[in-house]
Amino acid sequence: MSAIDRTDIKILQWLQRDGRLSHVELAERVGLSPTPCTRRVRRLEQQGVIRGYAALLDPKRVGQCVTAYVQIKLERHTDDVIERFRRTLEERPEVVAAHAMTGEMDFLLQVVLPDLDALGRFTLHQLLKLPGVRDVRSSLVLETLKDSARVPISP
Repeated sequence: MSAIDRTDIKILQWLQRDGRLSHVELAERVGLSPTPCTRRVRRLEQQGVIRGYAALLDPKRVGQCVTAYVQIKLERHTDDVIERFRRTLEERPEVVAAHAMTGEMDFLLQVVLPDLDALGRFTLHQLLKLPGVRDVRSSLVLETLKDSARVPISP
């Protein structure tokens, strides 16, 4: 993977602000002509620096009114248990982020659901029934103070 230079950083900063910028608009903002700008964007995509593009939705406006952070503790850490757990998370659309953690709990999930009943069903009928799950603890989001998908980068 080649190094990321100041121009690449400018490209990434602009695309994080607005992923819908055309290559011509992006080139103008970073001080390049369109062709070299397009080549740089393609290289950043091919290298996996840019993982993809998406529309960011307001969960409440699409009926997903409850956000919770769910901590999971496993009984054992065999490859089979962990792989089955990972597969289940991939299949569950309400799990919008999942992280393996250090500390008391093994995993931290961010889940988005329509209501508390749905969270209860998800916890009781999905998470607690997974083989190897020992403990599940949830914290509900009361208010979101900051929500950004941007990764901080600087020259």
